[in-house]
Amino acid sequence: MKDNVVADYVTSFERDGYVMMEDAITSEQLAALNEQLRRWIDESRHHDSNFGEIMDGRPRFDVEPNTHGPETPALRRISSPIEVSDSFLAVTRDNAALDLTAEIFGPNIKLLATKVNLKLPGSGTAVKYHQDFPFEPHSNDNIMTVLIFLDDVTPDNGPLEVVPGSHKDKIHTLWHDGVFTGAVDPEIEDGLRDASVSCTGKAGSACLMHTRLLHASLPNMTNAPRSLFIVTYVAEDAVALSPNPIPHSHDGEIMRGCYTGRVRSTPYEMDMPEYPKEASFFGQQDKVKRERGQNADHSGLILG
Repeated sequence: MKDNVVADYVTSFERDGYVMMEDAITSEQLAALNEQLRRWIDESRHHDSNFGEIMDGRPRFDVEPNTHGPETPALRRISSPIEVSDSFLAVTRDNAALDLTAEIFGPNIKLLATKVNLKLPGSGTAVKYHQDFPFEPHSNDNIMTVLIFLDDVTPDNGPLEVVPGSHKDKIHTLWHDGVFTGAVDPEIEDGLRDASVSCTGKAGSACLMHTRLLHASLPNMTNAPRSLFIVTYVAEDAVALSPNPIPHSHDGEIMRGCYTGRVRSTPYEMDMPEYPKEASFFGQQDKVKRERGQNADHSGLILG
């Protein structure tokens, strides 16, 4: 990338907490990822519930329980696809969005997690407003969520909705009535929706998003799929303060630069997350009302 292009990307990211990037992966990479994804969707037709297994025993493949079936597959999450696909691993290690991440947070960048989020036609999958940082607290917040578009993303097929500049504001709790719901207080959702912008673009594009940026998405209302390959990269000197919520064999692998063995801390405070019991955060956000009546212990986190 040319220096002036990189500078524009960095300026936009620092101001808004996100930046859109065209051609984040090559056409060959895109075709390889979509071919693998097609095989996984076909495999899901033969299952009536979640299947597969990641390192902590939870399912790797998460289906939407109300709409999934052989004729209407509703695979909504694949956790750590890089452990079961060379194509996804290769893209994780080599893409233009990773290069830009190194320009913004680098030069030393390591891997935190990977997943695929899918919104197939009629699946009904939605994501409530949240920030990623309360799921993944580190000693500093130089954490980048890279959302690679595997399909064209339009205003109607459930695009990412972000609140520009919210990465500079407070860290919102995801605990409500003693339950870690994975979402912000419902009372502020209308205001966030009014302040949101949609992140749309062609397949192969990417949205690079700060871990503290507020975001959400609505269901896919079209007859076309909308799938994202999501990679979380971390500054090498950001040390995890809680277990990786999507544990995998490549955790901490250096993606750019080198290992320094140093730790950098910045001041903030927030509630610690609950380690997930469900296959994905979709399940966390769907917790039933009766769980809210239970008392749950959770420790606060203060860095300063």
